[in-house]
Amino acid sequence: MRISWLPTLAGAAVIATVIRAVFFTPLEARQGAAQKIFYIHVPAAWVAFLAFFLVAIASGVYLWLRDPRLDRFAESSAEVGVVFTTVVLITGPLWAKPIWGTFWAWWDVRLVSTLFLWFIYVSYIVLRGAIESPELRARYSAVLGILGALLIPFIHLSVYLFATMHPMPIVGKPSAPSLPIEMLITLMISLVSFTLLYFAFVRARYDYAVERDAAAARTEHDA
Repeated sequence: MRISWLPTLAGAAVIATVIRAVFFTPLEARQGAAQKIFYIHVPAAWVAFLAFFLVAIASGVYLWLRDPRLDRFAESSAEVGVVFTTVVLITGPLWAKPIWGTFWAWWDVRLVSTLFLWFIYVSYIVLRGAIESPELRARYSAVLGILGALLIPFIHLSVYLFATMHPMPIVGKPSAPSLPIEMLITLMISLVSFTLLYFAFVRARYDYAVERDAAAARTEHDA
């Protein structure tokens, strides 16, 4: 059943998040207005990782059950994940320039590995368009979808394993500096609103895949 209210709710939540972040969340003392990008960059990264993790789960179960619904979901989640990873790769340099003095640093493992993750799932999308057989397309895509997600834990741990410009996490660690409560609330709201937006995008993309596959089946039957 189509969840028609979800796009409206997600859109309203994201708009409310942006308004709160810009007008009602205090400036960070050292970073100033540039820190506001935090409320887009971090939730976009969270959603991208969620999207690719779910691609891997759906792909693994597809290889077991061969259910085309799982393949459609994996395809949809991968495309949405690429969109959010693009947001991460755009907002990160915009935030980095005024704070670190450079848009990009090739020695930063988290930056480079996130770019590599983006290339993997862009390749996933290209692969799906290059294989005509639905069964082969689903199997090969599932394998790539699973392998690509293995990079996610490495990206998360990169700040602990290597010298990077990215700071250590400051949420959820008693020994780390904590966000002021107003900033933490804004961050939590942004995580929820971006997650809702993810599900709205996936729902719309999945519905398109169902209609596309149904049209292809009708064309094949008529031929």
